[in-house]
Order: sequence, then structure tokens, then C-alpha cells
Amino acid sequence: MKKQITPAILTIALLALWQVIAMAINAAYILPSPLQILIRLWELRVVLITVHLPATMAVTIIGLLISIVFGLTMAVVMDRFPSVESAVYPLVVASQTIPITAIAPLFVLWFGYSIWSKILVTILITFFPITIAVFDGFKSTKREMEELLLTYGATKNDIFVALKIPTALPSFFSAIKMAIPLSVIGAAIAEWLGAQSGLGYFSKRMMTQLDGAGVFAPVVLLSVAAMLMVAIISCVEKRILKWRKEI
Repeated sequence: MKKQITPAILTIALLALWQVIAMAINAAYILPSPLQILIRLWELRVVLITVHLPATMAVTIIGLLISIVFGLTMAVVMDRFPSVESAVYPLVVASQTIPITAIAPLFVLWFGYSIWSKILVTILITFFPITIAVFDGFKSTKREMEELLLTYGATKNDIFVALKIPTALPSFFSAIKMAIPLSVIGAAIAEWLGAQSGLGYFSKRMMTQLDGAGVFAPVVLLSVAAMLMVAIISCVEKRILKWRKEI
């Protein structure tokens, strides 16, 4: 509890400052106060939770799962085959230089307003940190440990399973916790640029109506959902990586 006192005080102070500034401006369509946002969130709770939140979470989860599979596969292949690493690594980095706001409308043109146009945006944003983090985790394996296993007659597969995978697990969980907010952002951006449902779509619709609190309400809900997902991954990490505390 003592560790949470300082963040709680800072959060309350920032919210109080926000409330004071919003009351001074007195223009909810420009900067609504936290209280106005909470009230609007309560008023819109039914449509947000039953219609738009499931749509965004479906895009986020499906895109994240595909990114995990694709990123892990890419990291393993690059680790096992140096020639593939030298050929693919620059392409993986180059993929992150593509402006999402520029390519997302193309996905809408190709796939329409279906879920796959938004999933592709999420994958494009999230697969990079997963691939790079896991690949760096494989590379962080101590060379002397590999040589020791080789003297015991271990094969490359034995070293990969017994040494490299445990070494890369902390990096993997860190990548997942970093990819979750990115996947949420990707889903929201895709819905903002072209969708018929979702929290990003709803926020854009509220903006056209000059409803400042209505714009922030789905954003707050999206942030809470992302924090819950990160908390779940953190709990799983603590259960699986119990040996980290021992080290």
C-alpha cells in the first residue's frame, strides 16, 4: 500500500488541476472536466459497454493474438537463421516508418468496414515490439552457458528449449505489456478513420456533435480496459516467472 500512496496523490493532484482548468475555461466542448466526463460515461454506459466496447476489444484481442504468433515466429526464425535476420530485420524496422493514418484508409478500401481492416492496423503496430523484444531476449543468452551445454552434448534444439526460451520469457512478457496499449491505440485509430462501431468510432461521432465529454468518455473506458489487460498479463507473468524473485 505504501508504494501506491505517491502515484495516488499525484493522480488526484493532476485530476484536481484538470478540474480547475476546465472550470476556468468553462467550455465543455473544448475541455470537459473529469466530473463531466464521468457523468457522461455513466449516461452512455449501456451503449458503450454493450455495443462499442466489445467491437473494439474484439479487434484488439484478435490483432494482438495474431501479432504474438507472427512476432514469435519471426523472432525464432531470425535467431535460428542469421541469413534471415540480415534480410528481414531491416524490413521489420522499415514497417514501423509507415504512417498509420496514411495506410489505414487503404485497408478500408481493400477490406471495407469489416473487422479485418482494423485488425491489420493493430497487427502493423504491435508485431514490431514483440518481434524485437523476443529476438533480443534470445540474443541475451550468455555464451558461456551455451558452451557449457555443448560440452554436455546438447544440440541446438536442446539449447533453445532449455536455455533460450527461459531467458527470453521476461522480454516476451514485457513486449506483451507494451503491445497491449499499442493494440488499443491501433484499434481506436482504425475505428476513427473508418468503422461502423467501436469506441474510436463513437468518440469521432461525439466530436462531430461538439460533445467534449462524449469524446473523452470512450477514451476513459478504453484506458481502463487496457490497464485491466496489462494487470492480467502481469499476474500471469508473476505466476510463471517465479524464479525471477529468487535471482
